[in-house]
Amino acid sequence: MPPILRSCLAGLCAAMLAAQAQASTAARDLGLPFNGRPGPLDAITDVPGVLVGQATLISGAADKANGPVVRTGVTVVLPRGKDSDAAVTAGLFDLNGNGEVTGQAYLQDYGVIHGPIGITNTNAIGQVYAGIQQWTSRRFGSAIWPVVGETSDSTLNDIEGFHVTAETAQAALEAARGGPVEEGGVGGGTGMICFGFKGGIGTASRIVSVAGKTYALGVLVQCNTGARRVLRLGGAPVGRELADRWLPCTAITPPLDTELPPCGPDGTGGRWKRDQGSIIMVVATDAPLSSLQLDRLAKRAAMGLARLGSYSGNSSGDLMLAFSTAPGANDTEHGASPTTPQLPNGDIDPLFEAAVDASEEAISNALVSAQTMTGYHGHRAYALPHDTLKAIMAKYGAQ
Repeated sequence: MPPILRSCLAGLCAAMLAAQAQASTAARDLGLPFNGRPGPLDAITDVPGVLVGQATLISGAADKANGPVVRTGVTVVLPRGKDSDAAVTAGLFDLNGNGEVTGQAYLQDYGVIHGPIGITNTNAIGQVYAGIQQWTSRRFGSAIWPVVGETSDSTLNDIEGFHVTAETAQAALEAARGGPVEEGGVGGGTGMICFGFKGGIGTASRIVSVAGKTYALGVLVQCNTGARRVLRLGGAPVGRELADRWLPCTAITPPLDTELPPCGPDGTGGRWKRDQGSIIMVVATDAPLSSLQLDRLAKRAAMGLARLGSYSGNSSGDLMLAFSTAPGANDTEHGASPTTPQLPNGDIDPLFEAAVDASEEAISNALVSAQTMTGYHGHRAYALPHDTLKAIMAKYGAQ
């Protein structure tokens, strides 16, 4: 049973069922071309040991005046699963700093991340931080200093209501598992908007050969960034073709699956003409890389974002993390030392290429998987229309 239906049966989001205008799918299913060899799941969970958990909060009817309108949640990535808080070697790249990732000082000085990585909305950083600390304290005997990233869902979610709690984060942690990862408007990505369309969580992976050995690389993104007009998918100028159609609007009628006229140059659709909003990108691999090499790998995720047309605008927080699950993280504070040799710099180009390719596909999946949503103050974010997208791809010979 789809998670959104489970929530609705629990009485949380009955009003949202009408917003599901098209079936969830992946970008590859629509014929978008991508480079590289994907893993079996085409997800970050193709990296052995990596788990993903999500908790989705949807309640309140957008066309009602009473009660909060909640469209938010938490997504967590567990580099070493639920049974270990051992460090993983890690890196960070700040493409544009109008956003927040906690734990940067420790990450940059020691080159490691301990325990789960949390992703949520801007006002829930503290609650998710506390939830991860409480969960790790109970599970491992001491609280870690978590890494938590954010993007703002204030257009669709009552973000000032602080509906995400420490318990929400713990629910996401308990739900963490391997296998397929749900994408689109789920978890931390529930209320996010990407390139002017409904966005959220996306993931992809690549299998690469380096110096005769095979490694997995996976990417998970929470996409809430991008100007509509610059969007490119498979090289086709999708944003230019759809610049004035399916703009975010405040009208409640006509039905949600009906195309509305443009909101106008100064209407609610106008803000999506700017590259703003933020994206968190997490790159995972089992290849043995140093923290410096992982800094460099995180930069390549930014190149995947650029393939979709983003220029990382002034008002966007675009932050990239990368970690390696190879044993022997250099956690100097606790006396550990590396036990696995890192790859030579001259051999890591296949991983750089994989990070670019998987990042491009993960963001594309966030767009293609998301479904139309109406939220706070009646704001509506339209799903990227699949049939129209396929027609544009055919027009430009991108299929």
